[in-house]
Amino acid sequence: MTPRIGIGVDVHAFAKDGRLGLRLACMEFPDERALEGHSDGDIAAHAAADALFSAAGLGDLGSQYGTDDPEWAGASGARLLGEAAARVRAAGLEVGNIAVQVIGPRPKLARVRDEAQRRLSEAAGAPVSLSATTTDGLGLTGRGEGLAAIATALVLAP
Repeated sequence: MTPRIGIGVDVHAFAKDGRLGLRLACMEFPDERALEGHSDGDIAAHAAADALFSAAGLGDLGSQYGTDDPEWAGASGARLLGEAAARVRAAGLEVGNIAVQVIGPRPKLARVRDEAQRRLSEAAGAPVSLSATTTDGLGLTGRGEGLAAIATALVLAP
């Protein structure tokens, strides 16, 4: 098997209306600000899916789940990630693992990391590790405009 590595990035702005109910890493954070998005705005799951598509040479999140396709409106991050992994497998590749890093000061993920990793791994059908960092007050996450995530994925090709 030949290893192939991909990278994915996702960034979403906080909801302009200030509504609560953040979806992140296939989990709900009801007391955190929601993110805007065509789907649920789960940047961790979206970055993971994008990394899978990149590693498999299948394009990117936008080419696979266009915002003009009503099927994906409001879709959960778990559904998008699961479907991405299924498409990678349908292309004859095996998903090795995915690493995701969330960028932003909130929510604090250390207390829920194990559960988040379990849910992401379940959605992908492969091991997913999760970490978090801040930008020390710099950039869009530092100004409180939104959150970002970056992911790498390893797939194995015959």
